[in-house]
Amino acid sequence: MVPFILTGRSMQFIFIQIFIFAIFAMSYDILLGFTGIISFGHVMFFGIGAYSTAITMSKFDSTIGSFLFGVVIAVILAAFVSFIVGVLTLRLKSHFYAMLTLALAGLFLVAAEKWRTLTGGNDGFTFRLPEIFRDSQSMYMFCLLSLILIFFGLRRFTKSPFGRVLMAIRENENRTESLGYKIVHYKVIASVVAGVVASFAGVLYALSLRFVNTGVFATDLTIDVLLMTIIGGVGTLVGPILGAGLVEFAHHWLSGLADVHWIFERWIILYGTVYILVVIFFPLGIVGTIQSRFSNRPLKGLRDNRKANENKGRRAS
Repeated sequence: MVPFILTGRSMQFIFIQIFIFAIFAMSYDILLGFTGIISFGHVMFFGIGAYSTAITMSKFDSTIGSFLFGVVIAVILAAFVSFIVGVLTLRLKSHFYAMLTLALAGLFLVAAEKWRTLTGGNDGFTFRLPEIFRDSQSMYMFCLLSLILIFFGLRRFTKSPFGRVLMAIRENENRTESLGYKIVHYKVIASVVAGVVASFAGVLYALSLRFVNTGVFATDLTIDVLLMTIIGGVGTLVGPILGAGLVEFAHHWLSGLADVHWIFERWIILYGTVYILVVIFFPLGIVGTIQSRFSNRPLKGLRDNRKANENKGRRAS
């Protein structure tokens, strides 16, 4: 109902960005929350999606066919790169894998900066959209529909037997491997799924801006999506959506208060303070903490009833 209530383009654009980064954060949650993989290079799949669509739309006519062709290229490239990266690096443990993915993302950033004939370098380039996406309400509804479909798709993926194995790997990798599961195979498939979803978020990001440059490969985006996932709740899928909304609104409101007081010119300090407070008071994230409290209530009630019954039995005896 937001497009019909808030007619201003700025507020609609903020919600579009929330939907896009919620998709991006959910893809990261597949790695961090459900598989226990920490990646600092997840942004390279986001950038692949953005550049694939933008280059396709700039080279061909701005039609739905060109857009779909760009999406197909983005998905195939992201799946291929994530598969290769996963096979080569997922045998590494913890921070070794995280640092290697950061280096690989840096390679993509350097390649985008140097290959100016294709990417436009740091200056980037603009492109025309298909007629249907030029209307802000149509773009809003398309991003919202994409978020809903991807959410339920990933939810089905994580609730499946395959998803249960991923959670077992997260909890105890050695024990899962001793049960006969090929750990690397499951990790690679999870990496491919996360990479494809992240690339589609990059596609939507490029469409929303009608512009792309090397900023889509910046490490800052990975840090932002990491914060969205942690603040909202790791391993929940709903948490990254909430985290994306909080982070995007924080960016908008805190930076917009620069004219009110000089301290808001350093809004990133306030943003960091809010993040620290969230981590202290919501160690499992907002959604994760709420779920843990509600899930413990029935158990607490059962324990209290059991103690009451034991006391009655002792009195009777």
